[in-house]
Amino acid sequence: MSIRRLPEHLVNRIAAGEVVERPASALKELVENAIDAGAARIAVRLSAGGIELIEVIDDGCGMAPAEMALALERHATSKLPDDAIEAVSTLGFRGEALPSIASVARLTLESRVRGADGWMRAVDNGAVEREGPAALPPGTRIRVEGLFERVPARRKFLRSARSEYAACVDAVRRLAMARPDIGFTLEHEGRKALSVQPGDDRPARVAALTDRALAENSVAVDLAREGIMLGGVAGLPTFNRGVADHQYLFVNGRPVKDRLLVGAVRGAYADVLARDRHPVVALFLDVPPDMVDVNVHPAKTEVRFRDPALVRGMIVSGLRRALDEAGHRSVQRPSEAALGAWQSEAPLLPAEGQRSPAASQHVVWDRRTSFIAPPMARSEPAYAPPPEAISYPLGVARGQVAKTYIVAEAEDGLVIVDQHAAHERLVLERMRGAMEGGAVAAQALLLPEVVELEESACDRLEARISELAEFGLELERFGPAAMLVRATPAMLGSGDIKGLVADLADELAAFDQALSLKERLDHVAATMACHGSVRAGRVLSVAEMNALLREMEVTPHSGQCNHGRPTWVKLAHGDIEKLFGRK
Repeated sequence: MSIRRLPEHLVNRIAAGEVVERPASALKELVENAIDAGAARIAVRLSAGGIELIEVIDDGCGMAPAEMALALERHATSKLPDDAIEAVSTLGFRGEALPSIASVARLTLESRVRGADGWMRAVDNGAVEREGPAALPPGTRIRVEGLFERVPARRKFLRSARSEYAACVDAVRRLAMARPDIGFTLEHEGRKALSVQPGDDRPARVAALTDRALAENSVAVDLAREGIMLGGVAGLPTFNRGVADHQYLFVNGRPVKDRLLVGAVRGAYADVLARDRHPVVALFLDVPPDMVDVNVHPAKTEVRFRDPALVRGMIVSGLRRALDEAGHRSVQRPSEAALGAWQSEAPLLPAEGQRSPAASQHVVWDRRTSFIAPPMARSEPAYAPPPEAISYPLGVARGQVAKTYIVAEAEDGLVIVDQHAAHERLVLERMRGAMEGGAVAAQALLLPEVVELEESACDRLEARISELAEFGLELERFGPAAMLVRATPAMLGSGDIKGLVADLADELAAFDQALSLKERLDHVAATMACHGSVRAGRVLSVAEMNALLREMEVTPHSGQCNHGRPTWVKLAHGDIEKLFGRK
């Protein structure tokens, strides 16, 4: 086959495929242009998740009519004053965004420079349709309608409007997090989904866009080394999530997604966080332009560092130093008010002449200080001979170490059990059994609990309400950004309901939407089981410990927890004798 030149319209569509993958990527390019134009406020309007409409309005510098025509040509940009592409300091610089979007949608570009009249230019899938005067305040307004409407091969690969909307919100959130000096609003189908005001400080902006509780459960990150500055916000180890999609990295003000961040964060939190939990972090790197290549990916979502080991080391060191300086906050101690509620005070008794004879028998007097009345009735533990270990594979409980590990004596050795890991597996197997029998029994809450979440998280949960009900979790939508919990699985009780619902929303975000929830039974059930299991740090009675051991012996897969870690280990008598040099 002979070589030929591709027609212009096909070249434009190929270029569009590199930049415009979905509505969120088009929106990202438009908002970046608004930021580069010096906007102080940016407003975004969406319809059908951005598939039918994306509108971005800014109060930036605007464009003259001649510049508007040039902006719709490929590789035309105002952001590279010379040929030094390695020194680029703006978010956009390729000059492909507007012509690429205009080649696969209907695009209307309106702009006005201060002190001049406004102008409009409309392009329909690459062909200029009309242009003329436009009435608008200084700045730029861009409307993108019918994305991929005439490219059915691309359109059919878009996800549902709800999924595309969630991706759009994430794109705007990241850009708003990078620029706290700019105000952002986002509306979807006429309803405001995101709103932040200009002038926020960085921690306040990050908390406003992720979780308001982060402000009180985070530490500041601040480190400088070899010309690189690292700042940001790191959540306390106890303020964690079920998936790693709440970790943000910004390089020279540019939101990027980099595996370097995931590995570095995991390393920094390795000693203080379980492997199946993930912290909330937002890190901002300021790097000399010659130490980073931002021209790696057409959509500018990736960067390449000249010295990745240095950057990774900085992230790990900066996070560890911040967590170390937090001191006891890293374990999230209860507030002083909560502690005070548990302090016991000596009760005031009536005068001696007013006390009944029965009451006076139980009063212990101390004339020098105060008096304390012991309780009228007291329950005492009933002691029974410990059971024999001979008939139990996991032995019988002899004690508890560090409020976490059960020590049991078996006929052939010493068994040590991780009480949380073991009980987590038992709860999971109970849920599996209940599901096979029909549905998990639900326990209604006396007072329904409201759980505030991101709107996209609520959308994911709302779409699975009927399936979650089969697990015994009864939810209702409660406004745009909250869910109402009416019942929880009976076998879990009503523990950390907010944490359970938030983790389930994270799990659903990680799932392929094409799969049913039943096909992901283990993931959802494991998340619920984790929240309903005995936690490390809880003191167990001997009876409770033995009951746990007996259930483990008759439960399948009880040798490992839901995350693949062992639930118990055994030291045989021979191993113990070797430790003491008897063999």
